[in-house]
Amino acid sequence: MNSNTFRMPVRRSAAAATVAALAVGPVLLAAPAAHATGGEGRATAVVLRAGLDVSLLGKTVNVPVRASLNEVKAPESENETALSVKVQGAEGGKPVDLLKADVATADATVDEKKAEGYVNLVKARVHVPGIPLLSLIEVEKVTSKALCEVGKKPVAQSNVLGHVTVFGKKTTLSAAGRTQVTVPDVGEVTLDLSRTSTTSRTAAATALELKVEVNPLKLGVAEVNGTVTLAEATCETPEGTAPTEKPTEKPTEKPTEKPTERPTQQPSVKPSDAGGIKTDNGGTTPTENLAETGGSSTTPYIAAGALALLVAGGGALAVTRSRARNRD
Repeated sequence: MNSNTFRMPVRRSAAAATVAALAVGPVLLAAPAAHATGGEGRATAVVLRAGLDVSLLGKTVNVPVRASLNEVKAPESENETALSVKVQGAEGGKPVDLLKADVATADATVDEKKAEGYVNLVKARVHVPGIPLLSLIEVEKVTSKALCEVGKKPVAQSNVLGHVTVFGKKTTLSAAGRTQVTVPDVGEVTLDLSRTSTTSRTAAATALELKVEVNPLKLGVAEVNGTVTLAEATCETPEGTAPTEKPTEKPTEKPTEKPTERPTQQPSVKPSDAGGIKTDNGGTTPTENLAETGGSSTTPYIAAGALALLVAGGGALAVTRSRARNRD
């Protein structure tokens, strides 16, 4: 009795806990909100970068020249059109104009969907120290673009438009990408045209890269070696927008089954109101076979036959005894 008394509250508590768990389950499995990581993208742009070593007076004086114009990293933009440097001992101590241009812009932008570097240079003239009256190179227009978009292959493009002049000599650039120009008593310049490269997430484009070897003995400068880069742009693809985690299965909105407080098992046979026995006058029939007690539908007939045999036997015994008395 005590066991039955305390069992029902336990069942009710378990059922209530199951209902609560099923109700909370879909909330716990809900997908988290997405977040942006566009700040991971990168972009750069530079109009001109110079790395030169200047040797003066029979290489007794070495002056390194490291300079750049409109070199920016995203998000930034510059549009300066001139770059001057001062090289001690060259050109009388006056500033050297490494670059002058009508237009010189550099833009670098990054957002959640893309990163882009872009350079535009129009009517540009590049000088090196020690040669004040002669341009190293003159170009009509050069552009470079590096574009890295989420979900797309990075793109790198560069163009050199119009004529190109090296040390005052009009030059036709090779479509293969490399051109060498030699000027007697002045020097040699090797030009790499439209250098581009891409990977799965990055791109880089350079319109012109010049390898400079200048030895103008008659102009008072011993030697100039180094590189000059025009219109360079790079980018790296942002990571984009994505959920931090994703559930493997979609939670159901409602529990598939509702627990009940009643036992799940039910009696296989329901007992009748009259005790399970039915007679000809309206009672109930047995719900199970009575073979275990020896009863069946032929039991009344067997009993009647046995009674008849008993009566017949009794009668025969009485007749036999009566005849025996008469003989005596």
